[in-house]
Amino acid sequence: MSALFGKVCQNGYVVRDIEKAMKFWTEVQRVGPFFYVPKVKTDWFRYRGAPPPPDSAVEMSIALANSGDLQIELIQQRNDAPSMYLDFLKAHGEGLQHMSYWTTDYQALYDRAIAAGFVVGHEGQIGGANGRFAYFETVGHAGTVVEISDVSGGKGRFFGMSGKPPRIGNGRDPVRVVES
Repeated sequence: MSALFGKVCQNGYVVRDIEKAMKFWTEVQRVGPFFYVPKVKTDWFRYRGAPPPPDSAVEMSIALANSGDLQIELIQQRNDAPSMYLDFLKAHGEGLQHMSYWTTDYQALYDRAIAAGFVVGHEGQIGGANGRFAYFETVGHAGTVVEISDVSGGKGRFFGMSGKPPRIGNGRDPVRVVES
């Protein structure tokens, strides 16, 4: 448990082929079902404080599943827009890119992180004002990024959805497509 952020709620893996990654997680790791969003729609997105150029907003696919209380997120960026996802792929290849902490008091947690010296690498919003997220730089630490995510709105309800279905022991419906 982090004294600043609380408990880790999600591990996010950046992958080059999300379909292949879901297959590995469901068949080898036996984690699932995955809720797969082929085209995530962000309300806005900023990389290192600057919005993306007009025709190059981040395009990504995500898949969410739970392993016990921990949510597993798979992320495949579908274009070359600047992001911490691409930074991680270039520096480390595929792997665990972030640990996410969830909050229903996003602005207070964001302000505490900034006051503690954290620097935003990229941030955005999905599904309205209660869907903000921020990824903090890890300068001086070669490893996993810290994300905070507002779960007080629709995104939080969606995140909860991946924890409710039964385990996939029978192999049926290991991937469930969700349109955003």
